[in-house]
Amino acid sequence: MKGILGKKIGMTQVFTKEGKLIPVTVVEVEPNVVTQIKTVEKDGYDAIQLATDTVRESLSNKPAMGHTKKANTEPKRFLKEIRGVNVSEYTLGQTIGVDVFSEGEMVDVTGTSKGKGFQGVIKRHNQTRGPMGHGSQYHRGVGSLGTMLPMHVLKGKKMPGQMGNVQRTVQNLEIVSIDTENSVILIKGNVPGPKKSLVMIRTAVKKPNVKNAAADLVSYEEAKPAIEEVTEATVENTEE
Repeated sequence: MKGILGKKIGMTQVFTKEGKLIPVTVVEVEPNVVTQIKTVEKDGYDAIQLATDTVRESLSNKPAMGHTKKANTEPKRFLKEIRGVNVSEYTLGQTIGVDVFSEGEMVDVTGTSKGKGFQGVIKRHNQTRGPMGHGSQYHRGVGSLGTMLPMHVLKGKKMPGQMGNVQRTVQNLEIVSIDTENSVILIKGNVPGPKKSLVMIRTAVKKPNVKNAAADLVSYEEAKPAIEEVTEATVENTEE
């Protein structure tokens, strides 16, 4: 098990040399610092604490600065634990980058979903509406709330309420590409959360040893001549 913290930038698409389009999520990874190592003997379980996103000291407090100072690093905005790792492979203050993963690996991505505020049962639970005509006077209501007995609303009844803004994990996503120069990871498909939100990338629990062949992507330098050729041909056809 291994993991890293990153920031979701948004989504885009890449192409393979065979012409296949792959939708990907772009995750920017600032170097993570190991700020704490927990062991079974001392804490009851094995885990490492990662910190990312440097902040000014004026935005932190003394306990937080003292904690990160033990790892010889600056105050951080986000600190998260990753369990199930081999703690003997890590040292306090160690820096972890995007190269901890490789292309083709399967990962689980955890983030906080977009908050949608207070919503009704149709949007929140995908329930159907009532008749819209003939004076029904019932359109988007909750519907029947209980039974004759026990004369109260049963626990677990689907009701209107807060929607979104909860932690969610998407499993078995493939790492399409890793840009070590720009500290960016391209993950196939979508991941939870809005843009600029924190995401945690970990080794896939269900497929820890699965590794697909790295996709042979088309680079910008390779695609540029073809784009220029199409542009020139379009101009000539327009002039004719």
